Amino acid sequence: MKQVKIRWLGHAAFEIQGQDIDILIDPWLTNPLSPVRPEEVKPDYIVVTHDHNDHLGEAIEISKRTGAPIISVYELANYINEKGGKSIGMNIGGPAVLKNDLYVYLTQAFHSSTHGSPTGAIIYINGLSIYHAGDTGLFGDMKLIGEVYSPDVALLPIGGFFTMNPEQAAIAVQLISPRYAIPMHYNTFDIIKQDPYAFSEKVKKLRPSTEVLVLKPGESRDLS
Repeated sequence: MKQVKIRWLGHAAFEIQGQDIDILIDPWLTNPLSPVRPEEVKPDYIVVTHDHNDHLGEAIEISKRTGAPIISVYELANYINEKGGKSIGMNIGGPAVLKNDLYVYLTQAFHSSTHGSPTGAIIYINGLSIYHAGDTGLFGDMKLIGEVYSPDVALLPIGGFFTMNPEQAAIAVQLISPRYAIPMHYNTFDIIKQDPYAFSEKVKKLRPSTEVLVLKPGESRDLS
């Protein structure tokens, strides 16, 4: 298995780098915590979980500049095309096979969205399975996501109010059973202010074999 770098760009934005591949997820790069600007990134692909501004972000702008296709649910992909972006429209299920060692599934998420259903995403890259939950509340079929896709890494919102809070996200870790969990979607605004280490402590009690990686914006981890 080749090494994969996961970099948190604040809020729900991540950069995933494998061998000769660069992926952005939910690239709202003008968020208050982001260490990079939209014009500084050059992804090969962009994954967007739903159309809220803090997730679609600057995806269309980046797609226009770089030619990187945006992978999203079908209705959102149509909207992206209307705005001049490049898209790959799919639906919950999948996969979209992008390269021999890179493919994407969209999963259920419990949230809201204007263009199509909100989703999570499973990204298989260089033999590693990464689950980005998008914006979601806790739901029982996270256990099924764990069983079907066997995520090595789960990127989970912990901010509360709009999504799971730390207690609920810790239960999500218990259901999904990943090797690593990375909290996201917190501390961007006062209304979603949370302590990620409280999440980590709750995970230790419910799922001690999962390692919680608390990243600072701009910080990355190499995993394999």
